[in-house]
Amino acid sequence: TSFSTPKKKKRDDGMREHVTGCARSEGYYKIDKKDKLKYLNNSRAFAEEPPADTQVRNHPPPRRSEQRRLLSSFTGSCDSDLLKFNQLKFRKKKLKFCKSHIHDWGLFAMEPIAADEMVIEYVGQNIRQVIADMREKRYEDEGIGSSYMFRVDHDTIIDATKCGNFARFINHSCNPNCYAKVITVESQKKIVIYSKQHINVNEEITYDYKFPIEDVKIPCLCGSENCRGTLN
Repeated sequence: TSFSTPKKKKRDDGMREHVTGCARSEGYYKIDKKDKLKYLNNSRAFAEEPPADTQVRNHPPPRRSEQRRLLSSFTGSCDSDLLKFNQLKFRKKKLKFCKSHIHDWGLFAMEPIAADEMVIEYVGQNIRQVIADMREKRYEDEGIGSSYMFRVDHDTIIDATKCGNFARFINHSCNPNCYAKVITVESQKKIVIYSKQHINVNEEITYDYKFPIEDVKIPCLCGSENCRGTLN
């Protein structure tokens, strides 16, 4: 029995037609250079010139300045705090915590921060006053020197002592460069630290704790010119 190599047949478009109907059954065969060039030219022309109804113009991505302009244009029709909060979630400020000359640890800026910008959200567990009193006593019994509790309103306190973020390291100052503000996002109150003024790289983030006045005073170590001497 002898096997004969299938003869090459060409279609109307010049491409080779498989005699057996399947390329795999015919094994390897060499394609003429003329046929290959013709195929490549046809493919290139098709890739470079798509049909008119399927052509899509590729627009370059908008620049950051254009994005800021568009965002600022929304401020008039949207809630400014909510818009800034969404921006803060999209791109968090570059911050670091390290030793502070004010007290123990502090939070420092790793990038320039303009005035009236959200710096960081104060994150922790939302608890009631009764639970806050119980936890404060328990932290003292456990030997935890500092508890990081921030009052949101009369009923709610954010406890960041064991479950929080870098915001808990922000120190108090009588002449701060930031301030705390309560905002509402999706019916939930949040505490966000805003910049009062321009903040330089490696400058410490501070705000006024605004502790209630008490008989037992807590000394203030901020060292500012108008230091009140105590936190409360």
